[in-house]
Amino acid sequence: MRWCVQSDEQSVLFGVERGCAEFEQRVLRFDGAGAGETPAADDEVMYVLAGRGSATIAGQPAELVPGTAVYVAAGSSWSVDSADALELLSVLVRDPLPANGVRHAVVGVDEVEADEATAGRMFRLLVPCASATQFVGYIPPGRAPDHYHRYDEVVYVLQGNGALHIDGESTELRAGSCIHLPAKLVHSLENRGPGEMQVLGVFRPAGSPAEAYYPDGTPALQY
Repeated sequence: MRWCVQSDEQSVLFGVERGCAEFEQRVLRFDGAGAGETPAADDEVMYVLAGRGSATIAGQPAELVPGTAVYVAAGSSWSVDSADALELLSVLVRDPLPANGVRHAVVGVDEVEADEATAGRMFRLLVPCASATQFVGYIPPGRAPDHYHRYDEVVYVLQGNGALHIDGESTELRAGSCIHLPAKLVHSLENRGPGEMQVLGVFRPAGSPAEAYYPDGTPALQY
């Protein structure tokens, strides 16, 4: 199987053992203080799913609340100084590109203007990272036509209910569902409503979440 859907009941969702060599996607949970990570060879992008906390990111203080996105460049460290039921979605980006002097970033999703994709879909680009793009996508009810991307992507469903359709197979999606989509895999994401679906995506090489192609290779003007 060249694609996979997981639930967030496990701490490590995707990695090389599940055919995802570009990333390791995981859920980190903290309650208290003193937890942290030593400098690593990977870039890391994180997003606060729930709870609250304070942290030190590359030597700088940061407040963590739902909707906060964090970038930590390879070679930098971070720690959680205090936490109250804090849940982070972390994606380690393997073999990162040079950071170009940007060692870390902290961005609130509400601080970023939304951009329009197609078919009524919107997205917000989050922390800057040369190696990958992190974004939140907003999907109205409905099903997209089959399409593919030229990037490798891991997706986490933040809210809503729907289905992922690939090669005649369908898998139910709900909040907490996680998806790995290899580059050029033809797929379709459906929001079954009644409300908006929100997804958190990380993909590489970096670019625009709106870039997509129909199965015949034609750029998708709508999907």
